[in-house]
Amino acid sequence: MATAIERGNIVDDLTQTLALSMGAGWASGLNVYATILVIGVLGLTGTLDLPPGLDILMDPLVLLAAGVMYVVEFFADKVPGVDTAWDSLHTFIRIPVGAMLAAGAAGDLGPGTDLAAAILGGSLAAASHAAKSGTRVLINTSPEPFTNWAASVTEDVGVIGGLLIAVNHPAVFLGLLAVFLLLLVWLLPKVWGGVKRVFRFLLRLFGGGQDVPTEGGGPPTGNTR
Repeated sequence: MATAIERGNIVDDLTQTLALSMGAGWASGLNVYATILVIGVLGLTGTLDLPPGLDILMDPLVLLAAGVMYVVEFFADKVPGVDTAWDSLHTFIRIPVGAMLAAGAAGDLGPGTDLAAAILGGSLAAASHAAKSGTRVLINTSPEPFTNWAASVTEDVGVIGGLLIAVNHPAVFLGLLAVFLLLLVWLLPKVWGGVKRVFRFLLRLFGGGQDVPTEGGGPPTGNTR
């Protein structure tokens, strides 16, 4: 029969594994290259004992590729308009990589656990990516670039800080992640409502206007000369 200390160690290990798995998924939705770099460097320096599924992140070629792409994203993410195009492209990168990293962090707990971690990690990556990309569309309605810079730096700091908390204080991270998800339930409908208004405005702007029904129910009015 397991002693109290052994049971405590098992709980701690499971909490650490869950925090790293969910942290990798969440962070990938914000900046997948920073996520790979942070986890890979932590493993390479011996700060974190990576599970076998994440050993590949310590490979110098993987770190080099992630570092190069992080530099590219660092600049692309701070240019209004370019950041939105970049986010659109990375819908097909952040979410699947987040799922793979989450599954890799689950370790050797079994194929069912790997699949569950991939589903949860991919969902978290999709959620954080949706919040990031939607917020950027709204920010881009302002012509000045400083808000983009502030948002980009905040996201990078959040990724690095969040992963460090996940590694060093897994229970704290899981609590913060729960708060993030609750806020997301409230925030996303508002963000995407704003995004739809922005796109409707752009469609009217570049589509030459849109017929609008009159208040009395008569025929729509159009542009007249």
